[in-house]
Order: sequence, then structure tokens, then C-alpha cells
Amino acid sequence: MRLETFSYLPALTTQQILRQVHYLLQQGLVPAIEYAEQPTARDHYWTMWKLPLFEARAAEDVLAEIEACKAANPRSFIKLIGYDRRRQTQAVSFVVYRP
Repeated sequence: MRLETFSYLPALTTQQILRQVHYLLQQGLVPAIEYAEQPTARDHYWTMWKLPLFEARAAEDVLAEIEACKAANPRSFIKLIGYDRRRQTQAVSFVVYRP
């Protein structure tokens, strides 16, 4: 199944996810985490894990939330979103965990 950016690549390692999160934060994007058990390629409505991480300053904090989401929803796909505050839209979205 192909979902969002990076879906044609092998699963990202923890280090690669950290680099992507670091880039999101450098660009001033707000990270948010969403999950879904049975997503489809056209399914744009996933369940949001908590609120967007407006106060996140370190990639490790975001990774800790991804791990908490994974522990609470082990059978779900999890994706990371980068919201652009200025344009008020998603700028980046990619799957970080596949069950």
C-alpha cells in the first residue's frame, strides 16, 4: 500500500525519522501525529494523537510522542504531519510506523 511521502522507500529508521523531525522544526512547521488502523490511499481523515505539538523544540520530544502513540495503538499506521502556521495547511505528511 502506498501512503503519502516516502511510501515508495523502505521503512525509515529511527535516525532518519529524527532527521526529518529536526528539519520540520527548523522550517518552523508544527508537528502533529495521526493514526489509522485500516487506511486507504484516498483516506484523508486519520485520528489525531493528542493536539499538535505547538511547543515542541526538540526532535526527541516528537519521537517520544510517536513512540507513545505506537504503544497505545500497536495495530495502527502512524504518520507525522508538519503544519505550516502561516499558510494554515499541511506542508509535509509521511508514515513513520507500519504495523
